[in-house]
Amino acid sequence: MADVASIDLVKVVALLGVTVVAVPVFRRLGLGSVLGYLAAGLVIGPFGLGWFSDPQAILHVAELGVVMFLFVIGLEMRPSHLWSLRRQIFGLGTLQIAACTAALTGVGLLFGYEPVVAFIGAMGFVLTSTAIVMQLLAERGDIALPHGQKIVSVLLFEDLLIVPLLVLVALLAPGEPSSDASRWTSIGIATGVLLALLAAGIWLLNPLFRLLAAARAREVMTAAALLVVLGSALLMQLGGLSMAMGAFLAGVLLSESTFRHQLEADVEPFRGLLLGLFFLGVGMALDLSVVRENWMPILGAVLAMMLVKALCIYAVARLMDSSHHEALDRATLMAQGGEFAFVLYSTAAASGVIAASQNANLTAIVVLSMALTPLVVLAGRP
Repeated sequence: MADVASIDLVKVVALLGVTVVAVPVFRRLGLGSVLGYLAAGLVIGPFGLGWFSDPQAILHVAELGVVMFLFVIGLEMRPSHLWSLRRQIFGLGTLQIAACTAALTGVGLLFGYEPVVAFIGAMGFVLTSTAIVMQLLAERGDIALPHGQKIVSVLLFEDLLIVPLLVLVALLAPGEPSSDASRWTSIGIATGVLLALLAAGIWLLNPLFRLLAAARAREVMTAAALLVVLGSALLMQLGGLSMAMGAFLAGVLLSESTFRHQLEADVEPFRGLLLGLFFLGVGMALDLSVVRENWMPILGAVLAMMLVKALCIYAVARLMDSSHHEALDRATLMAQGGEFAFVLYSTAAASGVIAASQNANLTAIVVLSMALTPLVVLAGRP
């Protein structure tokens, strides 16, 4: 037991050590903390020094950092403000997703993928990395600014697409198609979970926090804040929806609460640490052996996908009356694939829609695009 505990402690110390060294160095060089985390993860991961053999396990835990980040963002968005963004969420979001999907599917076809594989690959790349973009916006203090709000709106719309895409993968899977009854059951469960979360947020959360505040125990308030974040995320996951979306909705429902600032302060330390762990996990997940064996097509695909996606985002932004500078900034920030691609590709591979080798290649393409994003953003800044 002592040996196991010491091994686990060594890993914890290693994670903290590389973080303390890498992140300040990369920030000092002007490259940002995200690239520092990614580089550190690459060094200590299974395809680097080999200190960690299962990056996916770390990613599953660290995804809670993204969940808490969305909760904090939700606290800043009152329902009236969110309603004022409906044109950006559904109008801008729909136009950007449609343009990028069509263009990136075409890129996949040019690289020799079958139509279904090209479409799945494109959708994994179309959905931007919420973790990376929100972190970069937060470091610049741009989240509350108008152009930052447009980016947040598109990210929220992309989160809404997660469930339909997973349903689509199930429909594309070879073998017996799922029945209409099972599909309607899934939709009914998701709708019921969403309504339950909204009802709890409206009628239960504020009375709960008033009751706990009367106890004057700060640690209980912290535990309650974590319970709300993780409970809402778990509820949405059980309904087949996005955990991040559940946390965001919980934050929005508490945005009018008098306890908003205290909740934000309670969650912030956990959010920062787990979000950093998420970026470390992404760096560890980059399979260097796959990249080494197929470096020319993978590198070509990364550059082509990022360039085409950036051009589509820029064109849509200009079409929606954004300035050249704002459109360029949005294009460089959102040119990468996102963390949802890992779920989409692994689900498609398990369902037989794409081959295991295609899953490995597509995952490497997305991870490399995420790693390149801080450099692309830095190059695109005036």
